[in-house]
Amino acid sequence: MAEEIKIPQISEGVDKATVNEVLVSEGDQIEKDQSLIVVESDKASVEIPSPKAGTVEAIKVKEGDEVEVGDVILTLEVSEDESEKDSEEDTEEKSNEEDDSQDKEEEETEEDSEKEKSKESKKKDKEKESSEDKEDTSEKEEEEKSDKDQKPDKQKDKKSDADKDEKSGSGKAENVPASPGVRRFAREIGVDITEVSGSGEGGRISKEDVKSHTKSGKKEEKSSLSKLPDFSKWGETEVKPLSNIRKATAKGTSAAWKEIPHVFQFEEADISGIEEFMEKNSEKAEKAGGKLSITAILIKIAATALQRFPKFNASVDMENEEMILKKYVNIGVAVDTEKGLLVPVIKDADKKGLIDISVQLVNLAGKARDGELDPDSMKGGNFSISNLGGFGGTNFTPIIYHPQVAILGVSRAVKRPVYVEDKLEPRSILPLSLSYDHRLIDGAEGVQFLNWIAKALEDPYEALLGA
Repeated sequence: MAEEIKIPQISEGVDKATVNEVLVSEGDQIEKDQSLIVVESDKASVEIPSPKAGTVEAIKVKEGDEVEVGDVILTLEVSEDESEKDSEEDTEEKSNEEDDSQDKEEEETEEDSEKEKSKESKKKDKEKESSEDKEDTSEKEEEEKSDKDQKPDKQKDKKSDADKDEKSGSGKAENVPASPGVRRFAREIGVDITEVSGSGEGGRISKEDVKSHTKSGKKEEKSSLSKLPDFSKWGETEVKPLSNIRKATAKGTSAAWKEIPHVFQFEEADISGIEEFMEKNSEKAEKAGGKLSITAILIKIAATALQRFPKFNASVDMENEEMILKKYVNIGVAVDTEKGLLVPVIKDADKKGLIDISVQLVNLAGKARDGELDPDSMKGGNFSISNLGGFGGTNFTPIIYHPQVAILGVSRAVKRPVYVEDKLEPRSILPLSLSYDHRLIDGAEGVQFLNWIAKALEDPYEALLGA
């Protein structure tokens, strides 16, 4: 008998992935739990195992395909043993539907009994409790007798299902009105049975309800986006898939924009003195393997600012209504790559000298562009800096990287005439943008933080003391 093997829930919050490798061929004899394909999401690379043994009849996916939960991987000619097992489960399903109906009536009787107990005296309560105990004993005897009449292999299957439920920690699943076959189906595609709404009598859950649950999740996700028109009506088009990095960026920025109330603050800093400082010390940084840049200097200055203004080095925990103040200073730097935006993190920036920071920044940026960054290099950031000065622009409003609460944007420095002691002089002016989370930081604090950074840029020797 041919059966369709489908894509299960890949991981928490992931419904789509790209097929990286197909591990079987048509005609292959495969075992249960044998890996069929390898898929890659924006979070991880995962092997999809077969829930059954049999012979591969037809493969429905190929490398490079984008697949979703419920899509068919292949059709499998299932062995006779597997077919017989499924047939037994279907029979058991019908039997359990009758049992559930009886259980429902018993539950209603117990609820009525409890209401009566609250109105009567303690003596009558004890009598009723005694009577209920006898009924429970009678019910248990009936259940034990029924279990003995069942086939041994069915009892094993039932025990196996219970063990799996226990291991998955789904104690609540025992009270869900669903047959063992439906529970098994839900486990196979990674659906929590307790989250499914049943359409049957008394809220009973069917396989169709489980399938509808996964589909409704996808519809809700897509419904928040505008449906695009058919652009080909007006001319030639070309469709290209988003890279995994771009998809991850899209999800992260969308979530941050929806959840974080952004406030934007702007300032300008005279960096004429900083430019002289960079020119004098650039050779020293190059000998060490780094590059003395405005970004490296801003990392050092921001590290000091985060210690002076601890709220900017914190995170908001709305679930517990707390703010988490961090005693370490890790600063992320946005790096533009061919595949998309990556944010490597300079760890313990407050404990590093300016030359050390410039060397580490060059190394991390190089790895990011070469696709050699490991995941740990992009974790643990408390605050971020995005420098678009090399591309141009006057100001921009960067989106905060959750769970951080602020990000500093840097635009291109321009020469501008400025009065210095009543005389006009050409000075280098650097535009700065600060985005911060208004749930934790107020406007006055945002202005003070950005003003401090601007003043530190204008008087670098004091800010960089000990560098």
